[in-house]
Parts: sequence; structure tokens; C-alpha cells
Amino acid sequence: MEALFNPTYQPIWALVLALALFLPIRRLIWVLYMRRAQKRGEDLEEIGSRLFRRSTITAALLALVFSYMYTAYLFQG
Repeated sequence: MEALFNPTYQPIWALVLALALFLPIRRLIWVLYMRRAQKRGEDLEEIGSRLFRRSTITAALLALVFSYMYTAYLFQG
């Protein structure tokens, strides 16, 4: 088991962490987008799918960057 936690597997662990974080981050970002749209008085049913696609892209990028940086820090020493 200890062999799995060496720096050669760092990209795999980054991907696993990104996959684990993707859904909660997407949901959080989507809710924040919807609340901001609601405060602006926009029609939520009309722009809901567009905001969901935007939150998917944002969450994917955020999860990948965070997980790579975290695992790089974790495996450096």
C-alpha cells in the first residue's frame, strides 16, 4: 500500500482528488450563480441551463488546478 503513495503516482492522485471534488464544487458554484441571477431579477428558468454549463466548466478547471497543486505540495517532501 505504501508503494501507491510515492511521487510517480502524483498525477493519478491529482485526478482522483479532482473527480472527488468536482460534483460538490459544481453544485456550490451553480447555487452561487443562481443566487446572483435571482438578486439581479433575471428569469431563472431561462438561464438555468446556461449557468449550469458555466458552473460545470468552472468547477472542472478549479478542481483540476486545486488537486494538482495540493498533490504536488503533498508529494514534494
